[in-house]
Amino acid sequence: MFAEERQIQIVRELNAQGNVKVAQLSEKFKVTVETIRRDLEKLEAENKLVRTHGGAITVESRDDDEIPFNDRTILNREEKMSIVNVAKQLIQEKDVIFLDASSTSLYLAKELPNINLTVITNSILIAYELFSRSNIQVVMTGGNLTKSSLSLVGPSAIRTIKYYHINKIFFSCKAFDMDWGISDSNEQQAAVKREVIEMAEEKILLLDYSKINKRSFVFIEDMNVLDYLIVDKKADLQYLQKLENAEIKLLVGE
Repeated sequence: MFAEERQIQIVRELNAQGNVKVAQLSEKFKVTVETIRRDLEKLEAENKLVRTHGGAITVESRDDDEIPFNDRTILNREEKMSIVNVAKQLIQEKDVIFLDASSTSLYLAKELPNINLTVITNSILIAYELFSRSNIQVVMTGGNLTKSSLSLVGPSAIRTIKYYHINKIFFSCKAFDMDWGISDSNEQQAAVKREVIEMAEEKILLLDYSKINKRSFVFIEDMNVLDYLIVDKKADLQYLQKLENAEIKLLVGE
């Protein structure tokens, strides 16, 4: 079988199942794991799939909240880390900050300086990451547990947020459009973010290049609520020039 034919069949199987695994494809097509990885690299370059740890998902699935959290942390990891390195410089001693349940916020939690901070979060993974930090007080919202992201959502989570004065929210989303604003794929996650945005003094959106100039299922807020937008160097900066008129500070990670 020629490589082109094999790649067509990989895409067909991916579209039918939503995800594929390298080991399974290797066995199915009787080729090496390295050959399948090269196939997936080529198909990703053609925007026909998104590679994950050990396999691939469809491009459409990229915005699906049901993608396993481990796969989401792998997507654009380098870009997310460049954003985090800028974001952590905005955090000051004695700040009360909120970190949402995004993979970018988890990376930020891992990089937080060990200074006197209060971190409020609806992410179990972030709480676990920070529980041993002696100078960081961790506050978790209540709520219903979502298994895909190990986060807490629902009316109880929103009620908890109302009790706190929050200096800064650091959050991500599934899509950002200059006209439509900030949006997400999950209604419950969007509701939590919307409530924290209302309560926080400063709103800081962490956004890798793949989410810019797109719209997702659920509207969160207009872009004008933002104080900062932090992006990576692959972002379409020409598209984001209008932010200057909205008095939103645009910061770019290296």
